[in-house]
Amino acid sequence: MIELNNLADRDEIQRFGEVVADFASGSLDPERFTAIRLQHGVYGQRQEGVNMLRIKVPGGKLDGERLNAIADVVERYSQHQTAHITTRQDIQVHYIPLEHSPAAMARLAEAGLTTREACGNTIRNITACPLAGVCPREHVDVTTHLNGAVAHFLRNPLNQQLPRKFKISFSGCEADCAQSLLHDLGVVAVRQDGRFGFKVLAGGGLGHKPHEAIVVEPFIEEKDLLLSMEALVALHNRYSDRTKRAKSRIKFLVDRFGPEGFVQKYREELVRVKTALGAQDYPKGVWRPGIAAEAPGPGAPRRVYPQKQPGHYVLPIAIPLGDLKPQALRGLAEVLARHGLDDVRTTQDQNLMLMSVPAPRLAALRSDLAALGLKEPAAGDNVVACPGTSTCRLGITSSTIVGPKLSGGAQDLRIRVSGCHNGCAQPETGDIGIYGEGRRLHGKLIPHYQTYFGGSGMGGGGLAIKGPSVPSARIEPALARAQQAFEGTRQKDEPFFAWTRRQGQQYFHELLADLVQVKPEDVAQVARDHGDTREFKVLQLGGGECAGASQVQIGADFFEAAHEREYRNALMFQRKYAEAAKSGEAIVRLVGQGLVTLLGGQKVEELPQLAAELARRLPGKIPAQFGHLANELSGLDEEPAEARLSALFRDLDEWTVDAARFCQSFNPQLDVSEALPKLGAARVIPLKPVARQPESASAA
Repeated sequence: MIELNNLADRDEIQRFGEVVADFASGSLDPERFTAIRLQHGVYGQRQEGVNMLRIKVPGGKLDGERLNAIADVVERYSQHQTAHITTRQDIQVHYIPLEHSPAAMARLAEAGLTTREACGNTIRNITACPLAGVCPREHVDVTTHLNGAVAHFLRNPLNQQLPRKFKISFSGCEADCAQSLLHDLGVVAVRQDGRFGFKVLAGGGLGHKPHEAIVVEPFIEEKDLLLSMEALVALHNRYSDRTKRAKSRIKFLVDRFGPEGFVQKYREELVRVKTALGAQDYPKGVWRPGIAAEAPGPGAPRRVYPQKQPGHYVLPIAIPLGDLKPQALRGLAEVLARHGLDDVRTTQDQNLMLMSVPAPRLAALRSDLAALGLKEPAAGDNVVACPGTSTCRLGITSSTIVGPKLSGGAQDLRIRVSGCHNGCAQPETGDIGIYGEGRRLHGKLIPHYQTYFGGSGMGGGGLAIKGPSVPSARIEPALARAQQAFEGTRQKDEPFFAWTRRQGQQYFHELLADLVQVKPEDVAQVARDHGDTREFKVLQLGGGECAGASQVQIGADFFEAAHEREYRNALMFQRKYAEAAKSGEAIVRLVGQGLVTLLGGQKVEELPQLAAELARRLPGKIPAQFGHLANELSGLDEEPAEARLSALFRDLDEWTVDAARFCQSFNPQLDVSEALPKLGAARVIPLKPVARQPESASAA
């Protein structure tokens, strides 16, 4: 199995510290700094002067050493002494003064943890079934393939300036507990006609305009999985809208092209990826049919769960709203060491799980956990909430205040509470989900919660039915009434998902009609949000940072050129010289077009016209060399000689660095160092380079 023992880069952290100092001194533009900060996992808060640090935890896998590192960061650098588990299996630490963020990163790096690409326009933390490797149902331990994807995409040029964030999940069987339906890209291990492989879905998403993912590959072999994933990321990078931020997620490409057109575009990208990367090694798992055991559902099992390893069990731990104090983190690390355990996982329902617990140790573990104030989940406490107005700049309602007041009842329904329509708590996939909004009634802005009923992101599931918007002050009786209706009218053993489909949307509007209605005399009773004595209002804080910082197009062009350079080098290694030449031509076009755009020109398709436009706007060596390279690369024979092509590519790399020098002189805040070729010490460009960590072919 590919292991992710160390995702951190200490030199990178040192350079980030220098950038923080530059910003503090006023020598770095705030917008440019925001882009760098997000790329390194440092997110703005509602409160001025402090930030949230998001720690990537691929697949949710932690151990005692990493728990202690997180505890140290919380204790030393956070003003509020709390670590928060997210629905994407990350760990977030809020209230960290900006000047302390590099030191916090350095402490995490000692345990191999990184915050790199945890925010911004990147591939975010990759999630998986929390039971990967131990579930009796699974066909393969998808940790192998998840780790391969993390190693491939982390610091990859393709992943540095995407149009928008990109979320990926891995599931080990058709139950799809990692909920591919709501992801930009979902991978599900399947068995089809006696063969093992993967189903690949794309284009899912929640928040603005919820969209169920579509199937792009009903079945692919293991050797093609990473190639398929790269093709979908490349498709997003190439076609998603970089100007209209509200419509730049990949789900909008499905709407733009239509499902069939989207799949066709994906197949075009896949041909290129296979040509360039098809010879690389790939992650290989150990496959098995799996058995018909109970699927735990999204998140974690709610009770002790027998593993496929005989005599071993998963012990779930309830973490209310996902919040942990450093004492609990340290205590849990000590408990792991005492019992010889080294695998604890975060889950999509903001809880933790201890893995591979021998049966004889269960009782002692329960006792040790109780001493820390930790216990197993109980019926009704399956409540997930985002930070809402406690820290988020986009928060409208106080989700962390109302969340603890809600219960899933005796049926243990999944309750999902978001403070705004962006839906970080995944309300559209809960049994009952709500998100905060403001509605003006009788001249007053009244806090409301938009309701959803019967969502499930698992295999065979679907997005929830949209119910009415209920005043925040009445949300508790609204949810209690829906649960009472379910218990009173469900058929024998009918799940909540099926019950909601049988009832239909109008049923919920009628069920809650009296709670929705607000008469003039009711305004005083519903005008305040939970936990707030002031009149409700939605603060205008300049927007959140979920969409990342605004991009300079030339930066995106340089990174796409760097991606093409990786393909070019791989093709040269395989002696596919004609294909390598096409990648070289693409590099020339991307950087040349970027230069023209930077100088105020328009997009030009043909290379001769692009050369003329560049020469008109920028006299001197750079356009002259561009014209030479464009002419040489476009005029090569069908099978160019290796020596000639290698010489051209050396010239191309030097020209790319010269073009970057000019761009920096034109815009001193621009930094494309990560996207540049390495030419040796004598030719290093005087920018702040942040080199991608070297990776072996087998790591991808």
